[in-house]
Amino acid sequence: MSDKTVQHVDEVSLSHSKVLVVMPTYNEIDNLRTTISGIFSSTRDAEVLVVDDNSPDGTGRMADFIAQGEPRLHVLHRQAKNGLGPAYLEGFHWALDRRYDVICEMDMDGSHRPLDLARMLDVMERNPHVDLVIGSRRVKGGQTVNWPLLRDVISRSGSWYARRMLGLPVKDVTAGFRAYRSDLLREIDLDGIEANGYVFQVDMTRRAHQVGARILEIPIAFIERTHGNSKMGSGIVLEAMMRVTVWGAERMVKRS
Repeated sequence: MSDKTVQHVDEVSLSHSKVLVVMPTYNEIDNLRTTISGIFSSTRDAEVLVVDDNSPDGTGRMADFIAQGEPRLHVLHRQAKNGLGPAYLEGFHWALDRRYDVICEMDMDGSHRPLDLARMLDVMERNPHVDLVIGSRRVKGGQTVNWPLLRDVISRSGSWYARRMLGLPVKDVTAGFRAYRSDLLREIDLDGIEANGYVFQVDMTRRAHQVGARILEIPIAFIERTHGNSKMGSGIVLEAMMRVTVWGAERMVKRS
């Protein structure tokens, strides 16, 4: 993975890749069935791993019930709400231990469309040199739908700041809709990741770039959730700003 480039494409179709979609959940029972059925109807081979943080609303129990009749669905239970980053990392290790070839990140809340997942997987299938496909809101054709203006400004500003501070050639640095080759995840030091929440995606982007991953962004529509509450809060944004600033300073010191 020596070519540190980002490419942009617009036309893709359905994927036939063998893949696991890792989906952290906390109180997502209203979105569970719709999202899972959408993934299974839009992709031929994709399996789903629900990583539930002991949701009080019964999301984990409902996932177990659905999994009884659906072999493509798996459920990993965690004891408490411990953040997005650790949930994804547990899911990644679960997938790597079981030798999946492609491992995805996707939100359960309906903001990421299954049809865009199918497009992302097809891009990876047709481009074997690509290590990471990002579903991007910030490339040509990408968009956010029904987002409050303030949230969009915060997202754009955070992505711009991280891109400039860390020297990343990615438009949507904070995107949480991704497909990784398992070889890339094995090369990244997953056990060294401490970042949580919003900044977890930034950390994964910079680590992928550091090991020379070939990254490709494709446009997607990010839809504001209609059920449940967003997990985004001011503390998550502050954590991101602080960590990106520290990483940026370390990068400048290494370059001097």
